[in-house]
Amino acid sequence: SVPFLIRLFPSLLTKFVYLNFLAFPFFVDFRRPELLLNNTISLHLTTEPGVTVGIWHTVPGSRGAEAQGKDQRWYEEALADAHPVIIYLHGNGGTR
Repeated sequence: SVPFLIRLFPSLLTKFVYLNFLAFPFFVDFRRPELLLNNTISLHLTTEPGVTVGIWHTVPGSRGAEAQGKDQRWYEEALADAHPVIIYLHGNGGTR
């Protein structure tokens, strides 16, 4: 019956393959990454009109003491300094 259901409802296949309806760990607010990860802030980039991409900016542990208590502006300026930036693309799981 599973192949028959997938044939009738192809969106079920994507739900079960990618499990993008699950947010793990459970009961965590992903809009506030500073509660999960040290030296991390949530930012939003507008890539084109009507499209906004949410990102997390995490500074390395070597700059952790410097980042303590800083606001969003400090994190944005840290992106523009001479330190390298590593972009991690999490895939199509639906959450960061």
